Amino acid sequence: MSELNEIDVFISPNGTIRVEVRGTKGKNCLSITKEIEQLLGGNVTERTFTDEFYQAEHEISQGDWLNQQH
Repeated sequence: MSELNEIDVFISPNGTIRVEVRGTKGKNCLSITKEIEQLLGGNVTERTFTDEFYQAEHEISQGDWLNQQH
């Protein structure tokens, strides 16, 4: 089953753009937003990461782990 990613783009009156990604774990958010960033000019001045960024991209369930041990 694939992940459902949610991307919000906010543009303020002064032209500042903020992109928020939800629904993906780890560094995958960077590859998801790469094309959007390029289309918006590619000038990233700041990145703030959510807790999801620091979570494992692929979690292994206990059953999967036990099956891999045999």
